[in-house]
Amino acid sequence: MHPVDAKPPTGQLIAGGLQHVAAMYAGVVAPPLIIGAAVGLSAGQLSLLISASLFTAGLATMLQTIGVWRFGARLPLVNGVTFATVAPVLAIVDQRGPDAALGVVYGATLVAGLLIVLAAPFFSRLTRYFPPIVTGTVITLIGVSLLPVAVGWISDQQPSAGGTNLLLAGVTLIAVLACTRFLSGFWSRVALLLGLVVGTLVAWPLGEVDSSSLTEAPAFGIVTPFHFGAPVFDIAAIISMAIVAVVIMAESTADMIALGEVVERPTSERTIADGLRADGLGTAVATMFGGFACTAFAQNVGLVALTRMFSRYVVAASGFILVLLGMFPVAGGIVALVPQPVLGGAGLVLFGGVAVAGLRTLAKASFERPANITIVAAALGIGLIPIASPDFYEGFPATMRTILDSGISAGCLAAVVLNLIFGDRARRDPVPEETKEPTPT
Repeated sequence: MHPVDAKPPTGQLIAGGLQHVAAMYAGVVAPPLIIGAAVGLSAGQLSLLISASLFTAGLATMLQTIGVWRFGARLPLVNGVTFATVAPVLAIVDQRGPDAALGVVYGATLVAGLLIVLAAPFFSRLTRYFPPIVTGTVITLIGVSLLPVAVGWISDQQPSAGGTNLLLAGVTLIAVLACTRFLSGFWSRVALLLGLVVGTLVAWPLGEVDSSSLTEAPAFGIVTPFHFGAPVFDIAAIISMAIVAVVIMAESTADMIALGEVVERPTSERTIADGLRADGLGTAVATMFGGFACTAFAQNVGLVALTRMFSRYVVAASGFILVLLGMFPVAGGIVALVPQPVLGGAGLVLFGGVAVAGLRTLAKASFERPANITIVAAALGIGLIPIASPDFYEGFPATMRTILDSGISAGCLAAVVLNLIFGDRARRDPVPEETKEPTPT
């Protein structure tokens, strides 16, 4: 049996699932927080919107990992709300007003989800355009683009990090490294979770743990279907979400290829098509419960690479936990106790692991050929632009910014195009004599 299909004991399933939830919790609640504030939701309604995102992310994750018919990649892949949907949603809010915006958003998101389901078998055939020189570049960009997120957590979204924040991040980082170095077996695989617990315990007496997330959360708060309004179908909004759908498919394809490299099970066209169908169905179903567009979470790919826990059932357990968090917000309050600087300290190792996986994939390409160096150098440079300067494309149309503002999407597109231009040259270029290995005698 391949390790991906192995079923660990219940205790390991729960611990590993909690670790995945801790790694992605901040990412899945941030988009509804931004959107809820933009449409002027009350505190109670905002809590329900966050619960809806957690609930639907859990459903999408279980579909992706366990699979139903041709829906689900059956890989240890976590699904959640994509940040790519935030900019189009805010544009819809500006155009339609806070009161009518959510219905239009859900109508456009529903159509985008169905488009992904229909386009999945065709998009999966594009994997021939993702040789190691492309996938390695994209995976490296995924890790590098996530590192600023960890830094933002450490500084708690402030211009600079205070002494307490640096202390908590440092303690957490050291705890993760120490657990990885000195523990063995299962305990070394949950080093991230142990580091988060240590960091939170250190933060508690320093007054850095906000317990209001626990004391003010309702015990039960599942969102009823169409609680925030029935879908409204608007052509302009559908077009903008269709572009988001392309971004989702590109990012999920890159993540599935990366995960296939990590778990040593090469990702086939069928696996990608099944995974994209799960993305689309998860996105469509999310609109019923007040969620938003779903995509694969790259940070959890890094966690799989770091912990070497390849079982998809561990990630399925995290999906079940997310469903419970969505149904019982008071349980979500426990996860929310972890301070941002503690998450940041763990994120440095977590996201760096993704970049290392990319470098390992790039090692399969021949860098003795100048054309390959050109492909990687230019694609990395283009992908790093929005990371180094988030407002670089501010003057571009909103439809173009949806792709360009994502370093992963822009770098992926650049790598594919450059490989089409230079790939044949790279295959024809002779390897310089001084770089050839000597022929054994």
